[in-house]
Amino acid sequence: MSVNGIHWSRDKVLFALADIVMVALAWGIAFWLRFNFELPAEYRTMAFDTMPWAVGCMVAGLAVARVQRQAWRYVGLADLRQLAWGVLLGVLATVACVMVLRYPGFARSVFPIFGLLVLAMLAGARATWRSIAEQRHARGGAGGQSSLIIAGTLEEADQALRTLKGSQAWQVVGIVSPRDQDVSQSLQNVSVLGTISQLGNIAEAHGVHSVLLASAPGSALRREVLLRWSGSQINLLTMPTADHWLNTPATDLRQVDLEDLLGRTPVALDAGDLAEWLSGQTVMITGAGGSIGSELCRQVARFGVSRLVCVDVSEAAIYTLEQELRIAHPEMLGNYYTANVREHERILAIAQKHHPVVIFHAAAYKHVPLMEESNEVEALRTNVLGTLNVARVAGECGAQRFVLVSTDKAVNPTSIMGASKRLAERVVQAMAGRYPTTEYVAVRFGNVLGSSGSVVPLFTSQIARGGPVTVTHPDIVRYFMTIPEAAQLVVQAGRLGQSGQIYVLDMGEPVKIVELARLLIRLSGRTETEVPIVFTGLRPGEKLFEEWLANDETTSATSHPQLRVVHQTAVVLSLGELERLHAWIEELGPAPAPNVLRSGLHGYVQEYRVRGA
Repeated sequence: MSVNGIHWSRDKVLFALADIVMVALAWGIAFWLRFNFELPAEYRTMAFDTMPWAVGCMVAGLAVARVQRQAWRYVGLADLRQLAWGVLLGVLATVACVMVLRYPGFARSVFPIFGLLVLAMLAGARATWRSIAEQRHARGGAGGQSSLIIAGTLEEADQALRTLKGSQAWQVVGIVSPRDQDVSQSLQNVSVLGTISQLGNIAEAHGVHSVLLASAPGSALRREVLLRWSGSQINLLTMPTADHWLNTPATDLRQVDLEDLLGRTPVALDAGDLAEWLSGQTVMITGAGGSIGSELCRQVARFGVSRLVCVDVSEAAIYTLEQELRIAHPEMLGNYYTANVREHERILAIAQKHHPVVIFHAAAYKHVPLMEESNEVEALRTNVLGTLNVARVAGECGAQRFVLVSTDKAVNPTSIMGASKRLAERVVQAMAGRYPTTEYVAVRFGNVLGSSGSVVPLFTSQIARGGPVTVTHPDIVRYFMTIPEAAQLVVQAGRLGQSGQIYVLDMGEPVKIVELARLLIRLSGRTETEVPIVFTGLRPGEKLFEEWLANDETTSATSHPQLRVVHQTAVVLSLGELERLHAWIEELGPAPAPNVLRSGLHGYVQEYRVRGA
C-alpha cells in the first residue's frame, strides 16, 4: 500500500504503531514523573483525557519532519537530528492544543518531560533495532565472510567501515594506523591493532590475508604499503573508483593496481555541460588510433555525438578502432580515414565533407629518444606542419573549436620532440588570430600510464623476460595520469577554453620511476633479487624532472579545479612568420644536418636548450 509517496509495508506499519504506543506511554509517564510517582486522581483523569490530543499532535509533528520514512535498521546521526526536530514540532503542537482546551491547573512542566521521554524512547528503539539487525547480519554472514584489516587513519577507517557495514563478503577484524597515538583505540567496535609498520605481523597473528587500503590514491601511506607488501602473501585491496560505482556495489573491493600509486583526486567532469556541447554534433579526431586519440573517441562518443570522424595514418589502428566503436555505439555514425596530417589537401577534403563542429588534434610523434636521433625532421613535419595543416583546416571548414593535445615536455624543452610541441602551441595561438570565428586552445599534460610510449609496457616486458629492468636515473621523476583521465580533461578543457589559451592539467604528485619499477616487479610476484633494476643513464633530450611552466609563464584558476590556464609573455607568431616557418621545414629536405635543424628550431623556440650548446 502506498500513501503520500510512502510504501506502507507490514514492517513499516508495525514500526508506526510502535511509535504511537511509545508516545502514549511517554505522555502517561511524564505525568507520573511530574508528581514524583504519586499521581493524584484528578491528574490521572486529565492525563487520560488529553492523551489522544498529545499523541495526535506528536504524530503530526513527526509526520511533518518525515520521521515515518526512516529505515530503523540503518538509523544514524542524521536520522536522530530529524527525529529531534519532529519531537520539537510535536511538543509545540501539544502545548498549543492543551492551551486551547483550557484544562484548569494543568502542570506545564509535563510538556518538556514528555518531549524528552518521546525522544529517548523513539531513539532508543531505533538504536536497539539497528543493533539487533547488525548482530543478526554478523551471525548470518560470518560463515561466508573473509577477514579483513583496514589500513588508514581513524578518519579513513571510519569511512571504510561505514561503506562495508552491509557487506556479505567481508568481516573487519581490526585497523592499522600510521599514527602511534591511535593504537588501542576502538572505532565502531573495531580495535586499532597496531601501526602500519606492524601490518605483516598483525595479519599473520590474526590469520588475515586481505588488507583494505583506506587512504587516498597517491598518499604516502598508500605508497608505503604498496611498495612494501605488493607481491607478498597479503592481498591488497581498495575501494572501487567512482566510475566502477556505476556498475558495482561500493562494498565490492578491487585489487590494487599501478594507478593507485598516483596522487590525484578523481577527475570530476561537468557531464551535463559536455553532453549539451557535443550531443548531436559532428566531431573530428586526428591520431584517433593512438592511446590518447582512441580514448578521446570513446569519451566523445559517450556524450552522444551524431557523427565521429576518426583520422589516423595507421591502417591497423584505425581498423581496430572502427571494430570497437561500431559495437559500443551502433547508433553513432562513424567515418574512419587513413590519412596523414602532413597532407593539407587530404585533411581539408575530409573536413569539408563532414563539417565537424569540434576538432581534437592528437596526431603527433611523442617518443623523445626516437625523435632525438635520426628522426628530427619527422618530428617537425608531423608535430609542427601537421598541427599547422589541421589548425588551418579547422578555420577553413568553419569548425567552432580546435583543441591541440600538447605535453609538459613543451616547457623549457631540451629535446626535439618537446621543442616541436612548443612550436605547435605557438602555431595554434597564431591561428587564433587568423580565424577569429574558430576557438583555438591547447592542453598540456604529462605521461600517461599504459600508453604505447610509456615505461609501463617496457618494464612489463623486461620483467616477463626475467630482467633486468632498465631505469635511466635513480632520481628521475615523472607526472602520470591514466589514459581515461587525460582524455576526459582534454575534452573538458576544450569546452572551457577561450581562443589562444593554453591549459595545463593537474597531474598530482610526481612519481619516481624507480618506485614504479619496484611496484611492477612486486605486483608480478617477483623480488628485486630475481629481477634486478639497472640504471643506464639519461638518454638524449631527457630531463630528470618535467616542468609545467616556462620561465615567462604563470597560471590562474579556471571554473574546473583540475585545469589551469597559462599566461605567457611570448609574442604570438605573425602570419608572415607562419609562412616562413612552413617554408623552412619544407626546405630542410629529407636528411638535414642536425646542428642546422636544431639551430633553426631554437630561432622559433627561444627557451629550447640545444644539446651541446
